[in-house]
Amino acid sequence: MTDVQDEQAERTGESIQAAMRLIDRGLGDISERQLVSTSEVADLLLDVRSVLTKLNATISTN
Repeated sequence: MTDVQDEQAERTGESIQAAMRLIDRGLGDISERQLVSTSEVADLLLDVRSVLTKLNATISTN
């Protein structure tokens, strides 16, 4: 049981780190511009949502 919990915690941490990397990269790309298109913001949000959806599915199945 502890091994399963440890594995789940590790995957959770990896997913959170992946989401943070996406956010950091997206913010870095747009921080120097005054205007950002809505499609760029939507793409970033969809990428983050995808990572979080995978995390949620992993947690739900365990």
